[in-house]
Amino acid sequence: MKPTQSTLNPTLKMKSTKGSIRKDLVAYLIISPWLIGFLGLVIGPMIASLYFSFTNYDMLSPASWVGLENYKNVLVNDPRFVQSLKVTLIFVFVSTPLKLVFALLLAMLFNTGRKGTGLFTTIYYIPSIIGGSVAIAVVWRQLFGREGAINSLFASVGLDGLNWLGDPTYALTILIILVVWQFGSPLIIFLAGLRQIPLELYEAASVDGASSLTRFFRITLPMLTPVIFFNLIMQTIGAFMTFTQAFLITKGGPMDATNFYAVYLYETAFEYLRMGYASAMAWILLVIIGVITLILFATSKYWVHYEGGNK
Repeated sequence: MKPTQSTLNPTLKMKSTKGSIRKDLVAYLIISPWLIGFLGLVIGPMIASLYFSFTNYDMLSPASWVGLENYKNVLVNDPRFVQSLKVTLIFVFVSTPLKLVFALLLAMLFNTGRKGTGLFTTIYYIPSIIGGSVAIAVVWRQLFGREGAINSLFASVGLDGLNWLGDPTYALTILIILVVWQFGSPLIIFLAGLRQIPLELYEAASVDGASSLTRFFRITLPMLTPVIFFNLIMQTIGAFMTFTQAFLITKGGPMDATNFYAVYLYETAFEYLRMGYASAMAWILLVIIGVITLILFATSKYWVHYEGGNK
């Protein structure tokens, strides 16, 4: 006896439901390591820090509720907070554009298709992998130390060396140079973006007699604006969180000239054991980064060009 339509449909529906549940379980199983890490190492600490930001907590005794007192003290009564924010903003607004410009120039050079391009791309990408490491920071400190290689070069030509890391005038510049040097990551992204630009556009512009400079400003730059925007967002956020270089090379000195926000936050939390105060600082930093990111997104409609129009 053949199954009727009324008995066949529930059977198929049940099989389909079981198959769908099995697929969902497999998907959740695959992403479970990331999900557990995200909840346990990101969301959990964020919720805890939000609570601690309203408390007086030193990690040695129970937290006591103080309301908005920490936020008030950070914003109104802490000159070192103002100094660290000032240093960080200078660092962000100087290092990020420089890094993107160098990355774009190198990407255009590597996009010419000359022999050995892949090797040089890898070589330039390496500093981005190891640039935030302790080893590179120590090497940088030795290079620009009082008796370092840079001053030795100066001495070899009869010039007096400078106290690069001990003078507030130069210390921040040295750290900016170190970070700008690590442009491998945006370079790779720029290179991928350049290779997506249709060659027909350049060929048509050449037929019309457009110069190299005109082709760059009329074709390359507009076509790359989505990539530039992405790199700008990522590098800006990364610059706000810079910690390793300043902590290992200058310890925030001299005279707080390189006391980045992240360094001051770490110092407050783990050296002075003012975890509640540091938590408030962390949330203020999150708000600052969020506001700047929103501003960048709001302005993007005026200068970022997407295929098919701005969205």
